[in-house]
Amino acid sequence: MSESLKRDYQIGEEIGRGRFGTVYRCFSPVSGEYFACKSIEKKLLSDSIDKECLEKEAKIMQIVSGNPNIVQILNVYEDDDYLHMVMELCDGISAHGGCDLYERITKRIFSESEACVSVMNPLMEAIAHCHRRGVAHRDIKPDNILFDRRNRLKLADFGSADCFHEGGVMRGIVGTPYYVAPEVISGRDYNKKIDVWSAGVILYIMLSGIPPFYGDSATEIFEAVLRGNLRFPTRVFHSVSSSAKDLLRRMLCKDVSKRFTAEQVLRHPWITSGGETRSMTDLT
Repeated sequence: MSESLKRDYQIGEEIGRGRFGTVYRCFSPVSGEYFACKSIEKKLLSDSIDKECLEKEAKIMQIVSGNPNIVQILNVYEDDDYLHMVMELCDGISAHGGCDLYERITKRIFSESEACVSVMNPLMEAIAHCHRRGVAHRDIKPDNILFDRRNRLKLADFGSADCFHEGGVMRGIVGTPYYVAPEVISGRDYNKKIDVWSAGVILYIMLSGIPPFYGDSATEIFEAVLRGNLRFPTRVFHSVSSSAKDLLRRMLCKDVSKRFTAEQVLRHPWITSGGETRSMTDLT
């Protein structure tokens, strides 16, 4: 453990573990606050690409810092064996559910107003902020959407994120089955709208309890995503508003040129109304 890190923070118990390292709870005697310390063991990085991603994650988190719905990075420490990133601590286990969205959506279906106000509005604000800064997250999924003790949403884990320049084109197979956009699977160049697709999948699951594109294996899921045949089964969507379905069609649009941007999602009536846009026919 870095001496400078131990000088500034008291390292506590392990609270998470990933492919390359471990997350610890840590305490700052100066501020009197708790934080999360992500410690990555360099010898676990198998090749130069892994090392590049590791260095890029810290830089990207600094680029997108300042938005209240993105996990903030406070300090970066490095020694011969480890890279340590001290970040905002998100451990918002409460009456609302677990500290990440995955724990919450596996337990229940969300009302439209809760899905909008608690998740989609702040999530799309975070995504739009990233896109304005020239960053695509590229792995939007419930596991990477955390909540703090005040139940505020925090977008986390920028390990797959990339910077895009003028033209906005990116390459590389990234993302997670169920949430990955079809253009990523097909191996084509893609742009920042892949994040909008992934957020659309999350909205669909919150409102229905099922994914829009399903399969029993990763291969079958990818095939379903590539077909992009979006349906709203009556048995689970009978009480979902036409406005929510309209937004889903615009986010889960296979034609990238017609798919909404993050900014357009934020201006959609379902979002601006707080998920309360309904007509009498929606309730029948």
